Amino acid sequence: MELSTENPFEQFATWLSEAEESELNDPNGMALATATKDGQPAVRMVLLKGYDEQGFVFYTNLESNKGRDLIENPKAALLFHWKSKRRQIRVEGLVESVTNEEADEYYASRSRGSQIGAWASQQSRPLESRYALEKSVAKYTAKFGISKVPRPDHWSGFRIRPHRIEFWQDGAFRLHDRFIFTRGNEADDWEIDRLYP
Repeated sequence: MELSTENPFEQFATWLSEAEESELNDPNGMALATATKDGQPAVRMVLLKGYDEQGFVFYTNLESNKGRDLIENPKAALLFHWKSKRRQIRVEGLVESVTNEEADEYYASRSRGSQIGAWASQQSRPLESRYALEKSVAKYTAKFGISKVPRPDHWSGFRIRPHRIEFWQDGAFRLHDRFIFTRGNEADDWEIDRLYP
């Protein structure tokens, strides 16, 4: 494998586009690793909702475990794994909140049911029963009626601004191809190195 570009975001776009043609479900699915202030790690799957030269964006309940982790310790790692392509991309970087305008725009694009769900779910907290969740959904469905559902203050997005992006392609006899892009800060050019498998 050789890289098609010296820009990691362009390389990412190429691989994501190819994965969208071959992955059955959620080619934009990514494992998100966070850590608490005192270093306890956690990982879960989330969906990539946007990316550009500034970084990779997803949205969540800010009061969830991941939301609290990222507010207390604004560093994260991502892993995209596309089994159909036998590829993965690892991303590490600093985290920032998206702007209110970005969050509002994405929230408005969601289905009404998903918007109501953002109000009804106290994400990551104990739930006494499925009925309690359904009751909460009914409460907010009635509250908003046919009017526009506003974005809750506790729901927004994060952007991972990478300083390290690694591209991995499976190879015969476990002789994989690995390229890593690194930079000290965003004003720096990306440095590219090939890694041993």
